[in-house]
Amino acid sequence: MTLHEVNILPREELKQQLFNCCGSTAWVNKMLRFFPMDDLVELLEDAEKQWYQCTEADWKEAFTHHPKIGDVDSLTKKFAATAQWAAGEQMTVGTASQQVIENLAAANDAYEKKFGYIFIVCATGKTAEEMLAILEQRLSGTLEEEIKTAMDEQNKITLLRLQKLTA
Repeated sequence: MTLHEVNILPREELKQQLFNCCGSTAWVNKMLRFFPMDDLVELLEDAEKQWYQCTEADWKEAFTHHPKIGDVDSLTKKFAATAQWAAGEQMTVGTASQQVIENLAAANDAYEKKFGYIFIVCATGKTAEEMLAILEQRLSGTLEEEIKTAMDEQNKITLLRLQKLTA
């Protein structure tokens, strides 16, 4: 879909497409005010600006719209609307060893228990081993540090998905 095609979508369809890029209701509603967009640069700049103006609750809502890294069942069932994007973003997990997959699952659980939300990382271009190392390193952070990091990672994911949407 081109940016022009996105610009002329019916409002509810545009809302759903934006929600597929970022699962924060507040962010989507903020973004809807800026359409139509003149170009991709404007879209990405507005998306980032609006993301950082959201609240912690808005960020955490967006996090709930991601499957856990390596959770294939979750990817195919709960997240059907974004499964193709998420599968592409996490495609290297499918080639990881069973041990790495098990370690990811255990670290994901520890992360969620410590921080109260799932581990968010922009997985595009990262191997399962790299994501595991990032996850293990981030487990040692504070809640304050981690919400900022997760928020930044969500922003990267959103910007990539907006580019895919308008490609």
